[in-house]
Formats: sequence, structure tokens, C-alpha cells
Amino acid sequence: MEIVAQADASREMYLGLHGVEKLLFYFLVSVVLAVFAYGVSQRVSRYTDGDDDPFERLNALPTRIISAAKIVLSNEKQFNRDLYGGLMHSFIMWGFLTLFIATSIIAFESYGTDLLLGIQFWEGEFYLAYQFMVDAMGLLFVVGIGMAIYRRYWVRNERLWGRHTSNEDDIFIWTLFGLGVGGFLLEGLRIYITGMPDHEIVSFVGYGLAMLFGAVGVPTTDAATNPGTYQAVSVFGANAETLHWLTWWSHSLLALGFIAWIPYAKPFHMLSSFANVITRDEKAGARLPGVPSDLDATNAEDIDDFTWKDILDQDACTKCGRCSSVCPAKASDRPLDPRNVILDLKSYREDLAAGGEEKPIVADGGISVIDTETMESCMACMACMDACPVEIEHLNSFTKLNRQMTDQGDVSASMQDVFQNVMQDGNTFGNSQRNRADWADDLAFDITDAREETVDYLWYVGDYPSYDERNKQVARSLATILQEADVSFGILFEDEKYDGNDIRRVGEEFLYIELAGHHVESFEACEFEKLVCTDPHSYNTFKNEYPEVDFEEFADDPIMPFEYDEHWNANGEVDVLHWTQAVEELVNDGELELSGTELDHTVTYHDPCHLGRYNDEYEAPRELIRATGCELEEMPRNRSNSFCCGGGGGGLWMDFEEEPKPSEERLREALEDTDAGAGVEKFVVACPMCMTMYEDGRKTGGFEDEIEVVDVAELIVEAIGEEEQADLEVTAD
Repeated sequence: MEIVAQADASREMYLGLHGVEKLLFYFLVSVVLAVFAYGVSQRVSRYTDGDDDPFERLNALPTRIISAAKIVLSNEKQFNRDLYGGLMHSFIMWGFLTLFIATSIIAFESYGTDLLLGIQFWEGEFYLAYQFMVDAMGLLFVVGIGMAIYRRYWVRNERLWGRHTSNEDDIFIWTLFGLGVGGFLLEGLRIYITGMPDHEIVSFVGYGLAMLFGAVGVPTTDAATNPGTYQAVSVFGANAETLHWLTWWSHSLLALGFIAWIPYAKPFHMLSSFANVITRDEKAGARLPGVPSDLDATNAEDIDDFTWKDILDQDACTKCGRCSSVCPAKASDRPLDPRNVILDLKSYREDLAAGGEEKPIVADGGISVIDTETMESCMACMACMDACPVEIEHLNSFTKLNRQMTDQGDVSASMQDVFQNVMQDGNTFGNSQRNRADWADDLAFDITDAREETVDYLWYVGDYPSYDERNKQVARSLATILQEADVSFGILFEDEKYDGNDIRRVGEEFLYIELAGHHVESFEACEFEKLVCTDPHSYNTFKNEYPEVDFEEFADDPIMPFEYDEHWNANGEVDVLHWTQAVEELVNDGELELSGTELDHTVTYHDPCHLGRYNDEYEAPRELIRATGCELEEMPRNRSNSFCCGGGGGGLWMDFEEEPKPSEERLREALEDTDAGAGVEKFVVACPMCMTMYEDGRKTGGFEDEIEVVDVAELIVEAIGEEEQADLEVTAD
């Protein structure tokens, strides 16, 4: 059949409806829009009642909207780790948006250009193109919904089910399915009863259904081919006109009911999710909300202490379970499910609004909204935030809960010991500060005191490289590398204290501020070009968190042992680097003479959370590994998908009954799931905490004879030794 775009191609909008029925439909539309607007206004008013957020959320709004539109429309977060889910959501979202736009176009013409100006554009070639696009995208919409139904009910994907799964989830998905299928049935019946005009073949799904109706012999009336004389017959009839009338009203009432329901249930995520992406903090997690000196709403004493953005996070949650599926705490059977924490807070808020009784937000003993053991399980690895497709900032809410626990004295005894050690001795080990640089005694050269001499690199060594025997070897390796590169570097000796990163994530904010004030005063007293850190945790807190502290708020507090009263490094004048970044620069500049052939080990590399997900640094350690000649085999979970060692968020100092330990699971992955399998000789890390956790996991998991845990720095020193040995052999020859 040859189809030619016809200038008069169009269709009747309200085919088969009497004037009274049209008025009834207009009335229902008005009621639905009023219900929708009221619901949205109630949501917005709840946000305005929430606490102020400490970060800018609406600055550069046009740029934010454009960036959010790119993230949302591309579905890039949905495709992460889940091709099926990405395609499914893309089909649903793009199909829904297309159908929404299509409906808006009809409304714009009917109640805008046609009614006010007598201008009609929904005809001819525009109509034909419109109809084709609607059918194409509507079909994708139905396919996407079908994929969702298959995954939820047939496969029963476990991350979609939990204690917050409810009837609204079923109503939501089946309503969308009904809207998609109902729209096509309505279109097919319309085409069938109007005599199947040739131009309607562009509506290929509807036209196909119309052919099906003809094939099965659905009866019609002669009047149907003459719209001017068309009248709907009794609803109890069985002809196509009656079916069309029933389908039209069923579809319309379902659509209107869905619109009215949007602000009151799960469909609201279609609005709140986009708003959440617009108002996201690009550094969320890497920096945490600060504590004002007046202590106003710093914790989670009650639900009103949460900011409007925290509330928006709760409303934006779609219960998709992506955060739960990547959480290492949940994978190790710790009692944490990131999704449940966010939704528990939401449920409690809504219960209070409905007249429910107040109870503690977080406490020990099961009488609270959140149990303390749940929050102690968090490793602050940020995997949940990285996986979340709607940019929920879990760690901001978790931090409030942890601060409340700390204020109540509900943290574990082992963490209280760590707090005490830091307060009394300046380090988490409780050792004397005078012994902080003893690790350097075995070096063949002296370490410069950066407090007395100008240096290129001010090296912050950190607690574990200073006091832990295994990590002292890493510190000596890094010192050897810097010495070999002939750069001037120095340390703070006993003026170096614990950086504060992890105790802050456990909730001890004021001790963190004391440490920050001490260190910025120490930094300011030194002359250096770059601040270099051994530990990614230190690197993150110096780079992203110290500059956020308003020291002026606390400088006059007699409890605070510092007088510094400015924002340190507010403009980034101090270059803060992880040591792998600094040494990569030296290698690229030829300061370390490595040929890339010195070693022939088969290794795999573990991305530390604070270096990778927190700060997007994945390549510097890998480039250094390759520079030694080692063959690098990637684990399946690498870079942003890396699996936490279990030491973050205070996990290093806590004992958990878990099976398997995150460190054991990761070592198993290295030996079984990499392409090289058991051929992997060395498990390479770039974090002292990772070193500690994996050395422990190597023992408890029975991997001592199968794999060696080494730091990148130790590989480089080994390569340097091989290079020097090769030079000696050449000289001897």
C-alpha cells in the first residue's frame, strides 16, 4: 500500500462522546489538576519547613538543570552495573516522556492555538509524524514496563524486595502497564471503527490491532464511517463502538487517577528524583556537613533536625535497591541496608505527620527508628551513593545519626577507646607522639624536619604508617622513593597528629575540628610547595574537608587548642596530593629511572574508596604498577565499582560477626574471578587501612600461602632495586 502524506490527515479528538460527557471530562480534569497541585504544594511546604542545608543547592541553577537533564535523560546511572535495568528504565522513561509531550501537544492545540486563535497544526504531515513517533515510543514504553514486570514478579530480583515493598509498588507498575496497553487498544479501536483510513498506517501498533479486530470479526456499525452521524450504543452491546467508548473512559479515568495520585505515593519520584539530581552536591560524601559553633541542629535528635535536602532524598528514593546491592556491609551480613535507613526515616516522618507517636531517631535496644548497630556497620565507602541513580546523599543523613549516637554515648567501647587515644595522645594507637617518627630510624638517610627547613613536599605520614609495624615498611618504601627521586621532602615529626577523617564519619565532630585546627596551624608554620599524604583518608580530609571548616567560629572557644581564624586553603593555593599522584609526576618527569621491565609479577590492584570513589583517582596507582613492569590483572569490581576492604567509617577499630569479611571476599575475588585466577601473585593496595584489613583477611581467610599483600610503594622500591642491580651488572661487564 502506498501512503502519501495528506494535507487533511487528522482525527477527531473526542470520537463518540456527547457534549455532556465532554463537560464531565473537563470537570474531572480540573479536579485532578487541583488535587495534583495541592499534593505538590504540601510536599514543597514540607521541604521549606526542613532545616537549612549547609551547602549551596540552588546556585548556578541553569547549569544545574542542564547537568541534571543530561544525567537523567541519558540514564547513565541506571546503566552502571546493570545493562538490563538501564534499557528497561530508558524505555519506560523515554516512552512516558514522549506520551506526556504528545498529550501536551494536543492540549496546546485544542485549548490554546485553536480555541484562542483558530489555528490548527495537528494535521497533515505533522499529524502523521506525530502518530508514528507516539506509536514507536509508546511501544518501547510497554516493552519497558513488561521488562520491569518480568524482573519483579518472574525473576523476583531480590534487591527489589524488602520490608518497604508495599502495595503502592504493585499499583504503580500495573497502572503504567494499563496506561500503555490501554492507549494502544483505544487507538486500534478508533482506527477500526473509522474505516481504517490509509494514512493511519503510520500508527503501526494501533493499525495492527485494528487489523486484528477485523480478523476476529469484531462487529461495527455503518454509522461509524460517518462521524457526523456516529452515536455510541448501549454499553451492554458487544460492537467496536461500545468497546471504544468503554476503553476511552477507562483509559481516561485511569490516567486522571494516576495524575492525582502522583504527589501522594511512589510516582512522586518522577518529580522528586529530578529535583534531587538538580540540587546534588558534587562533593557529597567527600565532604560532610559541618557543625556550627552554636550546635544548632547538628545531630538527629528528632526528625526536624534533618535538612530539606535530607527530606528530598527520602522522597526521591525509588526503592530500587541499587544501594543495597553494592553495600559491603550488607554483603557481609552486617545489619545495614542503606535503602532501609533512608526509607525508615521517611516512614517515621510520614507516621508523625499522620499523628503517630514520637520515638528516638537512633538508639540501642530496638526502641528507635534506627538501631545503633545498623549505623556502626557503615563503612563510609560511598558505594551506595555511587550506585544511586537519583543522587541520594546517604552519608549526610548517616552522619547526623552517627553524631547523635556519639552525643548519647552509644558508640562501641572500642571506638570510645580510639576517641580517648586521639584526645590524650594525638593518635589512634595511644602511643607517645615523641615516637611518631621512629619508623624512620632504619633508613640509611635522615628525614628533614619540615618545621625547620623549606621543602618541596610536606609529607603527612599518618597514624598507621607511623605506628603499625606492617605499614612502617610502606612508609620506609615511600621515603626511599622520594630520596631516590632527589626531591626535598620533610615531615612534622611529633607535631603530626591523626587527621580525623574516620572519627568524623563515626560522629566525633568536635575532636575532628580540634585536629583540623592543630594541623592547619602546623601547615601554616611550614614552607613547602605541595602537601603529600600516604593515606587516601588523610588526602581526602585535607583536600575536601579542612577547607570547609570556618575556623573563626571556633578560634575563641577556650576548649579549642588553636588560634587560627581563617578558611584554610579556601582557594586551593596549597596543592594536596596522594603520594601516588606525586610519584607519578616524578616518574613522568624521569626523576625515577624505571624502564617498565624491572619486574615480571602478575598482580591485581584494589581501588581504595577514599582515593577512587571519593576523589576519582584511579589511574595514578595503575600507571605506577605498570611502570615497574608488573602485569596488572583487573578484578571484576574495579575503579568506581570497587568493593570496600571493611576498614572505613571506623570499621578498622570494630569487631563484627560477619561472614565473609569484606577483606576475605575481596581476596577470594582476586584469586578466583580475575582472568589470571590463581596466577595472581600479589594483591596491591595504596592505602594503609587497606593494608591492615587485607593482611588480617589473608590470615583469617586462609590465603597466606596463595597471595601476598603489598603496597604500590613496595613494588616501586623493588623495581628500583632491580634497576640498580642491572646497572651494577652492566658496569661490572
